Amino acid sequence: MKFTKMHGIGNDYIYVNCFEEEIPADPAALSRRLSDRHFGIGSDGLILIRPTENGDAMMDLYNADGSRAMMCGNGIRCVGRYVYERGIAKKETLRIDTLSGVKTLHLDVANGTVQSIEVDMGEPVLEPASIPVLLPGERAVSVPVEMGDDVFSVTCVSMGNPHCVLFVEDVDALDLEELGPRFEWNPLFPQGVNTEFIQPLPDGSLKMRVWERGSGETWACGTGACASVVAACLCGKAKRRSVVHLRGGDLAIHWREEDNHVMMHGPAAFVFDGEIDLSE
Repeated sequence: MKFTKMHGIGNDYIYVNCFEEEIPADPAALSRRLSDRHFGIGSDGLILIRPTENGDAMMDLYNADGSRAMMCGNGIRCVGRYVYERGIAKKETLRIDTLSGVKTLHLDVANGTVQSIEVDMGEPVLEPASIPVLLPGERAVSVPVEMGDDVFSVTCVSMGNPHCVLFVEDVDALDLEELGPRFEWNPLFPQGVNTEFIQPLPDGSLKMRVWERGSGETWACGTGACASVVAACLCGKAKRRSVVHLRGGDLAIHWREEDNHVMMHGPAAFVFDGEIDLSE
């Protein structure tokens, strides 16, 4: 099976062109096998680029643990670059189908190479029942919740997948290996949750670390960056147009007032192409 390794600011996935390749019947097991960083190719998960009637291509995403995800901001930028540069759809505006709906991508292209991509991530979902999170009220903003012996103030947002945002004084000092699992599959979150730990900086930007549902700490999370800017705006800690500094690089996020849509702008990079014998 031919594959391509790509990353969006360090959030790395294995991409398979399903316009040309056939995938085994159990893509979840395939993702677990290929994502292993010691015995496989190594990645945060597997993304299948499939044909669809709803756009130029579909992004079908499986996390490193085999769980299926509805949306990935860094992954969809990589899909956009792949689709353009590998000739699936030679368009500077693409429509990519996902389990959370069709997303529109605007490509910045120079000499046939995609330099960066802006993605219309749609409107943030703030109603707890739709995120989902088992909290009362119309919004879950700065809500105190108990996790073991600690109480955290959380703000919850869905950007096609569930996010829980916490604001901290020093994000680098956190023990995410201990903190992250407390949130990931806590009963408060019926579908699990991606947890963002955010440090507001004096210049108005945000410094972020993320514990992703199904993958652990990753170097970046595009939907998480979007959710974090929305949460920071709701909590009075950032403006609608902000830069989010992640371990793998920066994303520019704009929560537009005119239509409530969140726009995400950032790069996508090829790492290498390869082939793997799935019979071994």
